[in-house]
Amino acid sequence: MLKKIGVEHLRVGMHLHELCGSWMEHPFWRTKFVVTDPDDIRSIIDSGIKEVWIDVEKGLDVSAASETKAQVDARVDEALMHAVVTGTPRQIAPPQRVAMAEEVKRAAMICANSKNAVVSMFQEVRMGKAISAGAAGELVDEISSSVMRNPGALISLARLKTADDYTYMHSVAVCALMVALAHTLDFDDSQTRDAGMSGLLHDLGKALLPMKVLNKPGKLTDEEFRIIKSHPEEGHRLLVEGGTVEGVPLDVCLHHHEKVDGSGYPHRLKDEQISVFAKMGAVCDVYDAITSNRPYKAGWDPAESIRKMTEWCNGHFDTRIFQAFVKSIGIYPVGSLVRLSSGRLAVVTEQSEHSLLVPRVKAFFSTGSMTYIAPELIDLARPGATEKIVAREDAQKWGIKNLDRLWVA
Repeated sequence: MLKKIGVEHLRVGMHLHELCGSWMEHPFWRTKFVVTDPDDIRSIIDSGIKEVWIDVEKGLDVSAASETKAQVDARVDEALMHAVVTGTPRQIAPPQRVAMAEEVKRAAMICANSKNAVVSMFQEVRMGKAISAGAAGELVDEISSSVMRNPGALISLARLKTADDYTYMHSVAVCALMVALAHTLDFDDSQTRDAGMSGLLHDLGKALLPMKVLNKPGKLTDEEFRIIKSHPEEGHRLLVEGGTVEGVPLDVCLHHHEKVDGSGYPHRLKDEQISVFAKMGAVCDVYDAITSNRPYKAGWDPAESIRKMTEWCNGHFDTRIFQAFVKSIGIYPVGSLVRLSSGRLAVVTEQSEHSLLVPRVKAFFSTGSMTYIAPELIDLARPGATEKIVAREDAQKWGIKNLDRLWVA
């Protein structure tokens, strides 16, 4: 049985199942192991993580006062639904919205061109050249145009990056997520462009880090983790020295790893000390990171990632910004695996203009017969629709592979 405990209760002999925090910011490449070294406990505490999951059937237990996983899941789901569904709803679709099928081909070309542009940008930085603000701005405009036509297309395609492409495509993905979030927050054109530029340049400092550290498949040493954590200040220095970018992108580059509880880096800023744009950057950066394949970890399902981020919201993210982010991509983002009331499994293919709870899906698997079925597109928002989403699902649990091909097709 899984239990959630505070790190102050973690002891040698416990089986660590999962860390309740962004795995980007701790020195462990794995989380499922028996704690045998007190230094590992110290590293977890020093990383700023407040809670962990332990498996009491595989290691030592604590008092029964700790919440079970099922209890926490139910509480988090209730909080997420309340936060997103209540309040004044906002139209998701931009004025020039087009269908997912129409935009996805254009978005694929934009992703390919954007990746090449970011690769060139990083190479120029390594050679000591300044960033061209004009070229970066043109790239932001191209990405923004796709997001305005249909946010799900480019955002979802950018998530399908390979582990080797991660450093470059991550910048493209965060740019697109920032634009979509800025739109949801009703930012004007200038602010939206600043948000996109910030997303594109937020990880520029990684251009100076050793690739063997960035792509290391095993546990980072303390020194390697220190190197990784230097990238915000390195990126900020590069942009300042280049003199072609100022204002919001500088701020987001330096502060996108700050947390509202003051446990982030590099300056341990607290809630009111962190700008709105930097808070946006924190949310968008984490979402793309945890849903993407990395050299040391497979990406999580988009809907499960949203649920996880809801758990972290109190200490890591600004609640209002996170709620707006969920509105911008959906409770069940494109590519999420869900179970329908009929018992069929389906992949989310597009968000609805009407509600975050009723996306368009493609049903393809029967949990009753445990077999694939003829794919069927279903608009859950259609009047008279009898199906509804009853749960998120894990593709591995059902032995499903190549899930992304289903929604891309």
